[in-house]
Amino acid sequence: MKVAIVHDYLLDYGGAEEVLAVLHETFPEAPIYLSLLDKKGLGKFGQKFEGAKIITSWFNRLPFASKLISPLRFLIPLIWSSFDFSEYDVVITSASWAVTKGIKKGEGMIEICYLHTPPRYLYGYETSRKWKGKWYGLLIDIYAKVVNKFMRAYDFRQAQKVDYFIANSKNVGRRIEKFYKRTDYKVIYPPINIPRIKPTNDKDNYFITGGRMTAAKNFDLIIKACQKANVKLKVFGGGVSKEYLKSIARGETIFMGKINDQEKTRLMLKAKAFILAQIDEDFGMTALEAAACGCPAIAFRGGGYIESVVEGKTGLFFNEPTVESLSEAVRKFERMKFDPKDCIAQAKKFSKERFQTEIRRFVEERIHTDK
Repeated sequence: MKVAIVHDYLLDYGGAEEVLAVLHETFPEAPIYLSLLDKKGLGKFGQKFEGAKIITSWFNRLPFASKLISPLRFLIPLIWSSFDFSEYDVVITSASWAVTKGIKKGEGMIEICYLHTPPRYLYGYETSRKWKGKWYGLLIDIYAKVVNKFMRAYDFRQAQKVDYFIANSKNVGRRIEKFYKRTDYKVIYPPINIPRIKPTNDKDNYFITGGRMTAAKNFDLIIKACQKANVKLKVFGGGVSKEYLKSIARGETIFMGKINDQEKTRLMLKAKAFILAQIDEDFGMTALEAAACGCPAIAFRGGGYIESVVEGKTGLFFNEPTVESLSEAVRKFERMKFDPKDCIAQAKKFSKERFQTEIRRFVEERIHTDK
């Protein structure tokens, strides 16, 4: 069985890239096809793809390609159609932003699309940047409406060409039904690494948040709420919103920069709680990564967090995306007790080994079905 993996791009490292790394580990001989690759942006996480055969598109050779991919998104159909997948039996597309699905098939080939989410910018969900209030925001809105109308039609057509869909959560499964009019999908939750650590009730006096710093993650809300609640907050990660977030930080808000898995584990192990505020998170791997370290979550009541956080046992929810609602949840959390062992038990339900077993079984069953 000859397998290939196709992913949007590797420009930085987040949940979708963690899934890609585990797919590579599961199918180590499979080449990885990308629209773009930025090794500098990956930083220390690039080592997860050492030894992988990575094939990039013609777009990757353009000057400033990583800056141009968003405004030139109408070229995405040309990017994916330039690849030849005819030699493979199975192509696994790991899809979100770049409409990485519906690829050109060879005879007898099947495509399995692991969908992190339909492209958020096409369907009204918050994205990486907020342009409102800026003088050029109106121009961007007009341009986006024209281009995105074409891209949304293209995305729908490509979704109909997929042989089998896997949704990364029930939340994303509902989006497949709503936007692609397909109900023939299976939910396989993303892989969560369970570190070999001893959980502790001896927590340090700080809360934690972090990841890819984009507007959709609402880190500004978290920073302001922690300042209002007068608690220490540690923030890790990098991205387009980092400088803005630093500019609004006051008091005991500490920026840790990009950190590796070991450093993140140590931070989560001793943190009181991990705070998450995205309004409609696709799934929310970070809540479970924290739980795997015995760290409960304070999360917005919505999206994929509903599937990953057990209220009162592995965390609690806040109901409104406001500073007042979140700061009150932080104060409420301070009066509650959580058992780190309960958090770890919840995370183990989503382990990397479970993901690999389910993915292998799904691929093998579909190969036999299509013969």
